[in-house]
Amino acid sequence: MANVVVVGSQWGDEGKGKIVDWLSEQADVIVRFQGGHNAGHTLVIGGVTYKLSLLPSGVVRPGKLSVIGNGVVLDPQALVDELERLAAQGVVIGPERLRIAENVPLILPLHRELDALRESGSAGTRIGTTKRGIGPAYEDKVGRRAIRLVDLVDAEALPAKVERLLSHHNLLRRGLGMEEVKAGDLVAELLAIAPKILPFMDRVWELLDRARQDGKRVLFEGAQGALLDIDHGTYPFVTSSNTVAGSAASGTGIGPGSLDYVLGITKAYTTRVGEGPFPTELKDADGERLATRGREVGVVTGRARRCGWFDAVLVRQTVRTCGIKGIALTKLDVLDGFTELKVCVGYKVDGREVDYLPAESGAQARAEPIYETMEGWQESTAGARSWVDLPAAAVKYVRRVEELIGCPVAVLSTSPERDDTILVHNPFQD
Repeated sequence: MANVVVVGSQWGDEGKGKIVDWLSEQADVIVRFQGGHNAGHTLVIGGVTYKLSLLPSGVVRPGKLSVIGNGVVLDPQALVDELERLAAQGVVIGPERLRIAENVPLILPLHRELDALRESGSAGTRIGTTKRGIGPAYEDKVGRRAIRLVDLVDAEALPAKVERLLSHHNLLRRGLGMEEVKAGDLVAELLAIAPKILPFMDRVWELLDRARQDGKRVLFEGAQGALLDIDHGTYPFVTSSNTVAGSAASGTGIGPGSLDYVLGITKAYTTRVGEGPFPTELKDADGERLATRGREVGVVTGRARRCGWFDAVLVRQTVRTCGIKGIALTKLDVLDGFTELKVCVGYKVDGREVDYLPAESGAQARAEPIYETMEGWQESTAGARSWVDLPAAAVKYVRRVEELIGCPVAVLSTSPERDDTILVHNPFQD
């Protein structure tokens, strides 16, 4: 049986939560490998809606092990709050159901404060962060001064590590006119929350190696989308981690040879939250219709998502950078009722036609979409569970998408409900 990596093939919000939960029925272990609680997943199971930010999407399934890998940045209080929200819905998560990498970096209040100040003071050049401290936490990780989960074990050694962190942050805070953080206060705060999160700590690299040797099926879940990757995305309007499939290995400690199948979650149109280039963005009635029908509001932030036609150029590029073998096409039902649909098949940049997204931010902003127009359909695709339930024009649309991105549809989703899914190819049986 294959181990499967799930990534978003666009700018996030593609419907990964439902697909990961649907796939997790076949998995033994579900792992988050990057990002933080800036990611949002909505699951609808048996009419009950669960909103997750930090926890893996398979966590609501009994009998499954959920894991948070070292590639994630973990806000301890956000974790506790999310566990409490789930408990209020009748889903109690204990250490037997959730394990967290001992070397995961922590998001602290000072990270959130710095993130918010930077974003609020960057008029005209905002990145569009969620102001939850994700970027500053990753900066500290790379700067080799982060406080990691395992650091909370030794109360005597923790103050020296906090002092090292604050020697950097208090210098920044003085320059920004912010009050300095007292080491004793931060140490006390960390030691107070430690008993709530340390029971979940584990050597994730070893846990996953044992799972591999035991023949268990592992599902690796990414956050955001590949176009927000710090290296391969629309820089600088990106997140602070590597969101492409390759980071499933580095973000968990499992060897890349154990990653067998990459499934790219792909929305049947395109959306984006926050700032940055968006060649196919619609600022007309069609865009409003997509937003309304698709309920395009961010799970975590509540921000409205920008909407546009499907961009085959971007997804084709992501198929290559992530090694995607099959896509899960979601929200096809949102396109019901359109007389005609458009698909971006190329760009015109400064009068020259190109079939890729340029790396330079200015060129990205100047990219003009080259559209191919397709016939829409008036029948409903909502809730379809078989190809025969789909209108002929909808099937034609899906097939054209496959041709343009150079990758087959493995899964087709026709509503937020878990069972409203058409399985073409099971990734776990690759």
